[in-house]
Amino acid sequence: MAARASHKADGVPPAPGSEAETGAPERPARILVADDEELMRRLLGSILTKHHYEVVLAATGDEALNQAIEQDPDLVILDLLLPDMSGMEVCRKLRSWRPVPILVVSGRDEEHTKITALDLGADDYITKPFATGELLARVRALLRRAASSPPAPTTVASGSLTIDLLRRRVFRGGQEIRLTRTEFDILGYLAQNANCVVTSTMLVKKVWGLHYVGDTQTLRVHIGHIRRKIEPDPAHPRYILTEQGIGYRFAGLAETAVNE
Repeated sequence: MAARASHKADGVPPAPGSEAETGAPERPARILVADDEELMRRLLGSILTKHHYEVVLAATGDEALNQAIEQDPDLVILDLLLPDMSGMEVCRKLRSWRPVPILVVSGRDEEHTKITALDLGADDYITKPFATGELLARVRALLRRAASSPPAPTTVASGSLTIDLLRRRVFRGGQEIRLTRTEFDILGYLAQNANCVVTSTMLVKKVWGLHYVGDTQTLRVHIGHIRRKIEPDPAHPRYILTEQGIGYRFAGLAETAVNE
């Protein structure tokens, strides 16, 4: 990525991955704003630019995704009502390949909408109209959190099982195990959230998309296939544990329990 000009502003943290500690000039955080309303885009752009952030604007979901690839933003401010696709879908797609913080700024204030957005990977949610001070405080908080977060692991190991998330390969005892694309998507997402419960609904939306129509039986079938391939004893799994009535959990290095 090309170096960005340095700006000094009290309370504005350097972007994640900046060279502040090496003595090189700091760059301003780059923020992608995706909103279909021109006036709102201009307002957000003006506020952020005034506070020395670098701003990239997008009017559609497709444009937002393309800008996210090309511009590598440090934070995304996302509206839910976009003309070509739901902001929820944009959020899901962004989260599937980038850990960039996502702040939803929407006129929708229903509780279920907020929950869905957060479940799909949004880091924070603020409703319109909003106070400028609150918006900036949330932006700073998300950037600080991202700057202090360790990089996402590219490999997850548990027992004799090793999952290479970058190359999408799985090994047990040094022997490679062949998984289908869907099977790896399921296992990879569980492994990325090792020792945490992932609900069946979240897993289905992550793998098959927000608009998937159907029950969780397909997921259960795929979980069974994965267990037969990776578990020493599929009837008593040690890696993919079932949380009855909730979902599944990948047992990482700290886990020793066996799912009976």
